[in-house]
Amino acid sequence: MTDSSPTTDAAVAVGAADSTADARVLVINSGSSSLKFQLLDPDTGTVDAAGIVERVGQEQGTASIAAGAKESSVEGPVPDHAAGMKIVESLFADVGLSLADDRIRAVGHRVVQGGARYAEPVLIDDQVRWDIEDLGKLAPLHNYAAVSGIDGAKELLPDVPHIAVFDTAFFTGLPEAAANYALNREIAAEYKVRRYGAHGTSHQYVSRAVSERLASQGRDVSELRQIVMHLGNGASASAVLGDRAVETSMGLTPLEGLVMGTRTGDIDPTIYFHLHRRAGIGPAEIDDILNKRSGMQGMCGMSDFRDITTAVEAGDEAAILATDVYVHRLRKYLGSYTFVLGGLDVLTFTAGIGENVPMVRERLLTGLEDLGIELDLEANATRSKEARVISTPASKTLVMIVPTNEELSIAQQAVAVARSDA
Repeated sequence: MTDSSPTTDAAVAVGAADSTADARVLVINSGSSSLKFQLLDPDTGTVDAAGIVERVGQEQGTASIAAGAKESSVEGPVPDHAAGMKIVESLFADVGLSLADDRIRAVGHRVVQGGARYAEPVLIDDQVRWDIEDLGKLAPLHNYAAVSGIDGAKELLPDVPHIAVFDTAFFTGLPEAAANYALNREIAAEYKVRRYGAHGTSHQYVSRAVSERLASQGRDVSELRQIVMHLGNGASASAVLGDRAVETSMGLTPLEGLVMGTRTGDIDPTIYFHLHRRAGIGPAEIDDILNKRSGMQGMCGMSDFRDITTAVEAGDEAAILATDVYVHRLRKYLGSYTFVLGGLDVLTFTAGIGENVPMVRERLLTGLEDLGIELDLEANATRSKEARVISTPASKTLVMIVPTNEELSIAQQAVAVARSDA
């Protein structure tokens, strides 16, 4: 299918109103069983309201919102993401806000899978909606939820442009050697099997933030060699040369790559057949094991690194081994991506674990001094919400922590599309 982004009357009206500096963007992130939302200023990053609807599709769901000092929460059935959007509308009313606020100039939707079709954010029309649903074949847990959220949001905000921002977009330009699997090419082409990556919005935001910081210091960043490690419950790494991603750890799906909270990451594919043949486990259960019952949770019974750190310090053998496996995988990717780039100028950590767990960073980087990476242990142990350097002045490779802000990135991209289509 071809991309299509026709100008709508709503976009024209919104663009005309954009002469004021008081614009807001509603960011919607429809996950497999949740719907996160933020109302924010795309220019300053100020968040007016944020919340989440949880347990979508279950008999009893929960939802909450925080807007400054005001908070509200509700419980009840949430049959789908469209119903979740109606709950969001009522939560806004509870804290004195309204989705009818004319400051809302765009709605930005996080969409996990854009395939090879979408390298940029795009205004959602009927064709784009169809494409997102069709690409659900590659990301069934996420894209179908995104479509439901889009439908619900459009019903509530029909006169505001809705923009899809794709998690895979940053990786559509991967070199062919990195994007392709060594699979029979006819089969790969017919079933669109290739490496699409994920967390691209975060990797793009963080790598650009690093480049802008260094450029402001007078450094030439046109060929800057970066590795970004987005370490949260889901985890991924990327190699970025200049402003272009040249490698990423997630593949056809978010299962490939690093060890994660509940996902295995890289695994011998014949383990699937082994479990099926020897244990009689069916495809659905194997998928559940690999994605939801493995990783740190499967190895030590915990996925929260606050609990894991405490357990490691207490000498828990399962937690120690799980952490060793986690860090070993990180080291493999750090080494291989450094070679892909031909060297390394900056290594950056982001997301919940990357930003907040000194133990992981210390275990990963200790002993790499001869390779040009020297960690400042005091800086590494210091807690801060600011972007900061945690390597020593003598380190040839700059090591940084840069808090990610996917919602702000989505908001900025969404309002840019809304204005350009006006």
